[in-house]
Amino acid sequence: MSYFRTALLLAGLTALFMGVGYLIGGGTGAVIALAIAAATNLFAYWNSDRMVLAMYGAHEVDRATAPELVDLVAGLAARAALPMPRVFLIDEAQPNAFATGRNPQNAAVAVTTGLVQSLSREELAGVIAHELAHIKHHDTLLMTITATIAGAISMLAQFGMFFGGNRDNNNGPGILGSIALMILAPLAAMLVQMAISRTREYAADDLGARIAGEPLWLASALAKIDNAAHRIPNADAEHHPATAHLFIINPLSGRGFDNLFATHPSTENRITALRELGRELGARGAVSPADAGHAPQGPWYRSSSSRGPWG
Repeated sequence: MSYFRTALLLAGLTALFMGVGYLIGGGTGAVIALAIAAATNLFAYWNSDRMVLAMYGAHEVDRATAPELVDLVAGLAARAALPMPRVFLIDEAQPNAFATGRNPQNAAVAVTTGLVQSLSREELAGVIAHELAHIKHHDTLLMTITATIAGAISMLAQFGMFFGGNRDNNNGPGILGSIALMILAPLAAMLVQMAISRTREYAADDLGARIAGEPLWLASALAKIDNAAHRIPNADAEHHPATAHLFIINPLSGRGFDNLFATHPSTENRITALRELGRELGARGAVSPADAGHAPQGPWYRSSSSRGPWG
């Protein structure tokens, strides 16, 4: 399913690229746009994760610089039967997190400093397990390529705003193209919203809760992150709104066209689903190794009073 959805998305984005090219330069512009789209798709497949991490100034940490965080990720990854992902910290006050990478063997988990400073260890485990669930479901390739190409389409549309109207107006697409280009940036956002199904968040919540072993940890974390995201702006996310769907909670303020990127389901609904899962599973520790996707629980868990040093 992951490969089919990825191919379908790339085909749609390529068609949109060609449409923008046609509005700017007619048939020749469409051909050029097709070539650019092909190159962008190929580049995004291999490099989009690095680009997204660079957008947010993420720096990699290890056991020497952030031992407790890395050990937590390692224990949860082992429980989920996943290769150890690279771990990144983002110097950002808003608590949030995302996963990226073209496959589980080349995955990364990025968390903000605000996240590790504001959550208990149990809540942080829930968030990291959610991101590992995205990796296990192979969501990260689709999510990251979408962010890269949708951002490129928005930039191309802005370019067309300045040059699209210079075509021969007798051909029609000159004037109409200029008007159309004015709405292509939010159109790209809407494409992201449609392409990235909201159900993936529910699925990642469910599997993440099973990996962590306690659904209420993630439920509590979501409530805290959602509350903070409304109070603490994320400037990098506002500058790169096409990446908003990567995060566990929408990092955007919701002003202007930002609401078009609201790819996340209601936080209240997600918490309700997690509470129902908790009641279904019963007491803490009721999750079986088969549910979590790996052998018995590893030594990743510690008391909630232990949070640092995080690097």
